Amino acid sequence: MKNDREPVVKGRPSAVAPWLVAAIAAGTLATAVAASAAFVTAKFSRSVVIPTDSATENLRIHGVDEANGTITLGVSADSLVAGRYSLWFAGGTGHARIGDIVSVEAGRVTRSLEAVDFGELSDARWCRLGSWYFLDPRELGFSVTDVAVETELGPAPAWLITEPSAAAVPAAAAAPAVPIATSDRWMIAVHGRGVSRAETIRALPLFHELGYTTLQISYRNDGDAPRSSDGRYALGDTEWHDVDSAMKYAIEHGAKQLVLMGWSMGGATVLQAATRSINASYIRAVVLDSPVVAWSDTIVFQGHLNHLPEPISKGVMATIGSTMGRAVTGQSQPINFKRLDFVARASEIAFPVLILHSDDDGFVPSTASRRLAHARPDLVTLVSFSNAKHVRLWNYDPARYTSSIRDWLSARGLVG
Repeated sequence: MKNDREPVVKGRPSAVAPWLVAAIAAGTLATAVAASAAFVTAKFSRSVVIPTDSATENLRIHGVDEANGTITLGVSADSLVAGRYSLWFAGGTGHARIGDIVSVEAGRVTRSLEAVDFGELSDARWCRLGSWYFLDPRELGFSVTDVAVETELGPAPAWLITEPSAAAVPAAAAAPAVPIATSDRWMIAVHGRGVSRAETIRALPLFHELGYTTLQISYRNDGDAPRSSDGRYALGDTEWHDVDSAMKYAIEHGAKQLVLMGWSMGGATVLQAATRSINASYIRAVVLDSPVVAWSDTIVFQGHLNHLPEPISKGVMATIGSTMGRAVTGQSQPINFKRLDFVARASEIAFPVLILHSDDDGFVPSTASRRLAHARPDLVTLVSFSNAKHVRLWNYDPARYTSSIRDWLSARGLVG
């Protein structure tokens, strides 16, 4: 009988079947793809929880004319948005302020140059635009007291502004270590991710006008407050403890009513404090600017911006949210994403909420804000903006921004 198998010739390897070659190649490719996906997931996961100052200066400076008060920049999504902004340069060591758009032509944007606070702007070639315009509340003429809020990690610096200003106290009077607030209605301001409490200064004139004592706080890992043991963000899941400490500070210093205001991740942190603090009964209202209402929306959105498939974004949340993921991210504890989802937790909202959000935010999508407002129309009011980008609503349209907050607070008897 004929043997269909080819005889093995000594010293010569037998031929490898084509299907086996294909299988080996496919396995190798699958391994490479899996390794690549794991690397990207780990890198993305770390970027979410490791604090950064977002200081990349990638906007071109084409010319500075300080005599005529103008600066010419490259065209970008940020440089084409109207309003007043900070302009950082020289690796964050220089700071200027810009205003209205003067002209747009030939791929360049010329804007008014309002001030150069420090640094040699004429020597700079690259910059970045910041959403917060003011650096210190004293610029607005307020009498500010630097105080420390005692948190579980140690003292966290804060700015306290009483109403009326401490400057109204007679010179002969002995100045207390902490000015006595004549208003028992306090606003606690909570900044966002990768910035400082200077972000919240733009809200001070309105709340001062409305008779509030204001406390602008710092929180763990923001560069001012004490660092946590792992030095990682928890996206509001632990930072709320520092807001709770600020609430306790306010109550101990005479506050009987609290309004919490948060920007971006500060909004997520405020929502956690408002629903988990033992001092929540003092809260009369919450105001949120471009808030992270559900982190799942934001992480998936950020994944899309970076051209990553949705399974990678979900892998990031699984990594950050698991005990095993700590080896990758350096977190001391996993993050509970269900607890950070206020669309799912909408029934727990027991206080009036005002959300101000731009539909072209570009960083934190307004989708979760819209869903929360739809789920709780009895308590949640959404004021939508267009073209204002992320946390730049005041910069873009300060009149509408302040009137929206003022009218909303007035309708609830929270002014005067």
